Amino acid sequence: MKVLLAAVNAKYIHSNLGIYSLKRYAEESLKQRDARRPAIRIELGEYTINQTEESILQDIYRRRPDVVGFSCYIWNIVYIKSLVRDLKKVLPKTRIWLGGPEVSYNSREVLETLPEAELVMLGEGEGAFAGLLAAERGNDAGKSGGEAGKDGAGTEQGEKPIRLSPRLSDIPGIAWRDGEGNITVNGPAPLLNLDELPFPYESLEGFENRILYYESSRGCPFSCSYCLSSIDKSVRFRSISLVKEELSFFLNHRVSQVKFVDRTFNCKKSHALAIWRFISENDNGITNFHFEIAADLLDNEMLSVLREMRPGLIQLEIGVQTTNPDTIREIRRRTDLKRLAENVSSIHTFQNIHQHLDLIAGLPFEDLERFKKSFNDVYRMQPEQLQLGFLKVLKGSAMEERASRYGLVFCFRPPYEVLATRWLDYGDVLLLKGVEEMLEVYYNSGQFENTMRALSGEFEDPFSMYESLSAWYEREGLSGVSHSRLARYEILFRFIGAHVTDSHRREEYRDRLAEDLYLRENVKSRPSFLRDQTPYKEIVRAFFKKEAESPRYLAGYEGYTARQIIKMAHMEILGDGAALLFDYKNRDARFGNAAVTYFEGMGKQV
Repeated sequence: MKVLLAAVNAKYIHSNLGIYSLKRYAEESLKQRDARRPAIRIELGEYTINQTEESILQDIYRRRPDVVGFSCYIWNIVYIKSLVRDLKKVLPKTRIWLGGPEVSYNSREVLETLPEAELVMLGEGEGAFAGLLAAERGNDAGKSGGEAGKDGAGTEQGEKPIRLSPRLSDIPGIAWRDGEGNITVNGPAPLLNLDELPFPYESLEGFENRILYYESSRGCPFSCSYCLSSIDKSVRFRSISLVKEELSFFLNHRVSQVKFVDRTFNCKKSHALAIWRFISENDNGITNFHFEIAADLLDNEMLSVLREMRPGLIQLEIGVQTTNPDTIREIRRRTDLKRLAENVSSIHTFQNIHQHLDLIAGLPFEDLERFKKSFNDVYRMQPEQLQLGFLKVLKGSAMEERASRYGLVFCFRPPYEVLATRWLDYGDVLLLKGVEEMLEVYYNSGQFENTMRALSGEFEDPFSMYESLSAWYEREGLSGVSHSRLARYEILFRFIGAHVTDSHRREEYRDRLAEDLYLRENVKSRPSFLRDQTPYKEIVRAFFKKEAESPRYLAGYEGYTARQIIKMAHMEILGDGAALLFDYKNRDARFGNAAVTYFEGMGKQV
């Protein structure tokens, strides 16, 4: 019997931890139960929503599995439902199993509306999947693997159709359809001891240039009403000895990034500290670790450990969501906002950790004016990234139960994003969508940092700046257009010209934009608004000639000629005669920006 576990990811760089964990646990479980029974071959297939449905269909057809299990999330469920319907047409005897958060909390409805699917695994899937395969192996004794036929639709798929085992009623954690079409939802599966789960990665073949995901705990101690993690209030931890052994595997293989999927990584101080100390003490200088934390739970001891880490070793995702106390209480969230802000500020001073802070628009008791305050509060914490997200009314969440009370109007199709609430109308949501786009382009990209920091002082508050920028895009017919990186600089300079009346300050912005532009790369094509550097050509050439002969400011360029160095580094003369030297061989570990040296008065030598 051949089983294919299929994941349709949002991007190629993502991987699906779930299917790897299901495969490893089932293989170990079947081996322990009775190694003499017929073998079940479990294969994995990872695809993306950017592929055509036909290409995925073709791949699955060529594999000819007896069972396909799909991992279902809000970003892929529409895609998967369509794929399942077509798959059943070309492989009518192949059985379809579903799992994942998008089908776990409305499993009966899913089976009623998708007759091609045979069953749904509910919630945590390892135990249910292993139980299903054990039942199938007992039911299919004597059969060989991969019996889904050779010729596709309309052909025999084995001597007899594979039928559901009568023991399905004994397997907890599934909803299933019997031979007469009756749907049964079994009781929940018992939660596993995380130490019973084998390490999901047998090798790293195929993971080149992709993000690896890892979990050291499951569950969440909090009860936020918009989140499915709140359903499982118990938190289980993997033993630190196992975690260290497994993290060593990543470190020894020098992988680029490992994302912990723990919902609140630092909810248990001793666990978080042990892991942070381990990766710091065993740092390979390459691997980056991503953690989702509650910043208000950090204490001085934890901050001391974070302070000593290599720049770029870790990055932190911090869900602030709102700074409105009424909203925090209503969504059943516990946050010490003062402590959170203090800790984010402290980490910012370390200059070694990328902080990603989240806000959610559309929460109860937060109208447009109050959301502006939340935005400004979080913006002033100076995170490296600020994500302005919109409430998703997830199936099975407490927020869904209270939708009528809050006047929630949300999209019928996944991801069920909010359209309006009692406090926000659709026009407000559209305004916030415009702000979100400007925030992504001009703040989260990290490409306009010096300019935007100064520009915020020209407006009443940061939100007003992005709101004005969004409105200007709309008026100028720039919205909904794909702009190049250089075009974004040109557009921002025009916006500044329309909103900053003082000519001296406008010239300062010209130089700030030049610095931001060259921090990232030594661009070959210069925007039209940048200063003409022709008058300074000889000064710049003389500087690089001297640097080639006797290096003083550029480390790592030894052996190169002045002509070569000019192509590898850049010097920009500013309006006041000062010069900026951009060193692209020596970059910032967190952002990848060039090292910059400032020279006063160099341009005045002309």
